[in-house]
Amino acid sequence: MITIAKLRTLGDRTCVRKCALLFHQQAKLALRNQHDRAYLSALAGLFDSAQFQAVLAEDERSRLLTLGRKLGVVQGLDLAVTCDDIHYLLLQALGTDSADWDFIDELGNLDASRRTILDHILVLDRIRSPYNIGSIFRSADSFGIQKIYLIEGCAAVDHSRALKTSRGCTQTVEHEVIGEEAMLERLQALDLPLFALETGGTELDAFAFPSKGVAVIGSEELGVSPALLGASEASLGRLSIVQAGTKGSLNVAVAAGIMMHGWFTA
Repeated sequence: MITIAKLRTLGDRTCVRKCALLFHQQAKLALRNQHDRAYLSALAGLFDSAQFQAVLAEDERSRLLTLGRKLGVVQGLDLAVTCDDIHYLLLQALGTDSADWDFIDELGNLDASRRTILDHILVLDRIRSPYNIGSIFRSADSFGIQKIYLIEGCAAVDHSRALKTSRGCTQTVEHEVIGEEAMLERLQALDLPLFALETGGTELDAFAFPSKGVAVIGSEELGVSPALLGASEASLGRLSIVQAGTKGSLNVAVAAGIMMHGWFTA
């Protein structure tokens, strides 16, 4: 476990995030009576630190201090619940939450070294919604995307809504913002098979995915730009997803996730 001295050297949010992870770990240990009370007490001693004061609002700190006082008097399941209450309170203060199945490094960040990375590249063509940008990054992390190019005009990767839906994956998938003309030049230099996720193309189940290649995903309203669509049609063409509902198209992030999974498993 990371030492208290080391925790005191971390940045404010990093320290709080790491402590949240440690309390989650101690909750699991408390259920087996394998927790370390001295360590729990030392962690609780950080609640008055400048790092915690910088991150938590006054009411959050009040609740945290109340929970901290309980750590020394409860045991068993009650101790586990208290540790988990602290865990989620800290995540709430950070504006995030976690999943038990995430791969986390020692600082509480997603561990990018655990990713399987394929020779698959995405070009996001003027996708305007930060929610969609973040969701695509999350799927890209899961399905082996090597890099994402964002054509200028896409929503910002560091927008709060993109960060919320990406769940940390904007930090695990390499990306670059680039102009359309520069992207077309980059595609020529890469010399990889290119296809567009667009209506009017080959159905996903019949599409011959390349082992190495580039997929272009167009904007929510206008789809793939003429220049990028032309470059795609000069290569592998269009890939389309069969639908059987009343809508003419899927949400772009949903469609991108379906396509990426199909490419990943091809």
